[in-house]
Amino acid sequence: MIVEVQVFDPAMCCSTGVCGPAVDPALARFASDLEWLASQGASVTRFNLGQEPGAFVSSPPVAQLLQLSGEAALPAVMVAGEVRSSGRYPERKELAAWAGIDIGQEAAPRVQGPLVPVAVAAAQPGCGGDSQQSGCCWRRV
Repeated sequence: MIVEVQVFDPAMCCSTGVCGPAVDPALARFASDLEWLASQGASVTRFNLGQEPGAFVSSPPVAQLLQLSGEAALPAVMVAGEVRSSGRYPERKELAAWAGIDIGQEAAPRVQGPLVPVAVAAAQPGCGGDSQQSGCCWRRV
């Protein structure tokens, strides 16, 4: 059974928030945790308030969170249609538990290169259009 995980992020410059001159380590960790979750078979979708506001309005639980707490409710994480976290990025062990994945069977973490601006890393389009010009986004090399 594929578990659906939806993340409703606050407005950010790109889809992961791993962008700009000072990358928030919590966002980098969370992006990595979501990659891991997807590699374990979960369906993971992220919505950015600045780019996809309609997704927030069309999800009644998220719309209600925003009505009650405003943007402080974000990020919100839904698993199988149920809000599991609000106002913070959960840890990998929480995501795994909510998705019914045994984290004890997790393979050794992959070693990845450092984060570098896309403009330096490669000449390819990324979030925000031509990332070489915007300098907005980062990726691992």
